[in-house]
Amino acid sequence: MNRYLLPLSVLGTAVGGAVLLRDYVAGGACPSKATIPGKTVIVTGANTGIGKQTAMELARRGGNVILACRDMEKCEAAAKDIRGETLNHRVRARHLDLASLKSIREFAAKITEEEEQVHVLVNNAAVMRCPHWTTEDGFEMQFGVNYLGHFLLTNLLLDRLKASAPSRIINLSSLAHIAGHIDFDDLNWEKRKYDTRAAYCQSKLAIVLFTKELSRRLQGTGVTVNAVHPGVARTELGRHTGMHSSAFSSFTLGPIFWLLVKSPELAAQPSTYLAVAEELEGVSGKYFDGLKEKAPAPEADDEETARRLWAESARLVGLEMPRASSVRGQPRPK
Repeated sequence: MNRYLLPLSVLGTAVGGAVLLRDYVAGGACPSKATIPGKTVIVTGANTGIGKQTAMELARRGGNVILACRDMEKCEAAAKDIRGETLNHRVRARHLDLASLKSIREFAAKITEEEEQVHVLVNNAAVMRCPHWTTEDGFEMQFGVNYLGHFLLTNLLLDRLKASAPSRIINLSSLAHIAGHIDFDDLNWEKRKYDTRAAYCQSKLAIVLFTKELSRRLQGTGVTVNAVHPGVARTELGRHTGMHSSAFSSFTLGPIFWLLVKSPELAAQPSTYLAVAEELEGVSGKYFDGLKEKAPAPEADDEETARRLWAESARLVGLEMPRASSVRGQPRPK
């Protein structure tokens, strides 16, 4: 029996070390223990993956959580799961299709009617590397859902967020933004051959630029906005990449994925941290890689690009801007 003790001990140490290394590489848990009793939180795309786990974390901390999802059957099921897991019964499902400007406006109107305050908005929903699909309004799907939909939603909820200050907006971006480029001549990929990867990177770069410009516009309001790369997680988001269906990739890259790819629970920690951490009150316009603030890509830090993208986005979604602004949006031609 004794001859097995040393090998078993070595194996146990190796496994334990690997788990600790994995947790270190993946980022770790939210360091803040802050609670948010009674605060109203909206999480888009919260029926699965990072969104669901973020909603779970914020419900555990006492939030009045609204799951905003396209598929209401899955959304109701997620809300039920979260209520059961957290024993917080203030968790509700609401319909929101970010691929439809009409749906976004209806959702915002309903929230404005039902909620006196909105303290936290987590713009989490996304599509990744999908085929060349378009939204109901004719936008390239990744640009439309990941960025334009959240751009409009956030602007429509700003009055509630300002009325609830101090309040926070968290925009989920990606490390992929560093490979992105904003092509103002062809945002919708109508002139170029469609590149699903480049389109995804463009959408995530747009989110960081949006965060920067929105933060500038919100100075003095008590509303902060930050962008975050949550890390690569095992979620349904990667279903169009083909990685999960490849036996070769699973076999050869499995150990690397195990080390580098987060669980949805772990990937939800950065969003949770930005939503609740007391030490981040007043921090705005920043980009976080996991739990740490990092400098974004140079293009993501360009003020002129950020202003130009805001003006074009307002025009595309038909957002009426205040007269004091140099931007006055017009509805997108049909």
